[in-house]
Amino acid sequence: MGAGGRMPVPNTNLEGGKKSPVERVPHTTPPFTLGQIKKAIPPHCFKRSLLRSFSYVVHDLFFASLFYYVATSYFHLLPHPLSYFAWPLYWIFQGCVSTGVWVIAHECGHHAFSDHQWVDDIVGLVLHSALLVPYFSWKYSHRRHHSNTGSIERDEVFVPKPKSQMAWYSKYLNNPPGRVLSLLVTLTLGWPLYLAFNVSGRPYDRFACHYDPYGPIYSDRERLQIFISDAGIFLMTFVLYQLAAAKGLAWVVCVYGVPLLIVNGFLVLITYLQHTHPALPHYDSSEWDWLRGALSTVDRDYGVLNKVFHNITDTHVVHHLFSTMPHYNAMEATKAVKPLLGDYYRFDGTPIVEAMWREAKECLYVEPDDEAPNKGVFWYRNKF
Repeated sequence: MGAGGRMPVPNTNLEGGKKSPVERVPHTTPPFTLGQIKKAIPPHCFKRSLLRSFSYVVHDLFFASLFYYVATSYFHLLPHPLSYFAWPLYWIFQGCVSTGVWVIAHECGHHAFSDHQWVDDIVGLVLHSALLVPYFSWKYSHRRHHSNTGSIERDEVFVPKPKSQMAWYSKYLNNPPGRVLSLLVTLTLGWPLYLAFNVSGRPYDRFACHYDPYGPIYSDRERLQIFISDAGIFLMTFVLYQLAAAKGLAWVVCVYGVPLLIVNGFLVLITYLQHTHPALPHYDSSEWDWLRGALSTVDRDYGVLNKVFHNITDTHVVHHLFSTMPHYNAMEATKAVKPLLGDYYRFDGTPIVEAMWREAKECLYVEPDDEAPNKGVFWYRNKF
């Protein structure tokens, strides 16, 4: 890092002639349009199949039910020490598969599940409510994120702050123990804190909460659906209460609670790493436009979990360009647009744990370059 925390220009001459994944992507107006990008994608990639989309729902729910059946039917028969190994395996497998269910519900929110909006909303409401997510509430705030990606003034979530707006205690967390604590809190409490208190979200002029139909996040025409989202959460909470009364709180925590924590952790981690990267610019209103903002995201590699998560991890760039495209066509579309996007496309294959630590260390706040002719393009810094 240079003086004042300015990111240096990385060495791009890596082995094999590949560029460094942290080399800055271009921030100027691209030499292509959204229409040209769309023409580069085979037309069938934009077609949604209700049958195929439901096949992924059935696939995920089958494995979720299988893991539940094995855990509740056989774990109590294991010799005592083995249960200490069996339950963590169940939590991991169930959490990963349930994250896939979460992704399908997210796709419903984008109208990428079928050609019928009412089908998408019913499926999304049921699946998200089962994971204690207020479907319509998140659908509308997430839509605004897609409309304002990369804007430090109007984006909805993981909005980076200039150095002058950082909390006073931030510099005291800029060390290994502080980063561990920050990551732990973010991955465990980040999602519920965002929903309930808009933590890490866009600043509003008054209290913002995803459960409040009359909050500043929503317009008058959206408020009824926020009530419906709240009803879905209330119904699921009541089901969990009845299960706890019948089988005990520990049973609900083991079967449902811990996997849900893993789902929430993956959700926050995936979103954080998609939009937090040393190579990505952010813009204020003097520089921001939709296409440059949509390109200010990065595809990552989660290994076998790419498939489990329905490729939301390694096709996120094309998802931001065409959010109504079903996930099962996004890999083909990504391959088609990469030659056209060129340096504007960023894939980072850094192992996820390593990438998470690097971003927590390097990406603390944003500032324009000192020597930049305009001050509307912001880059991550880490020096206090």
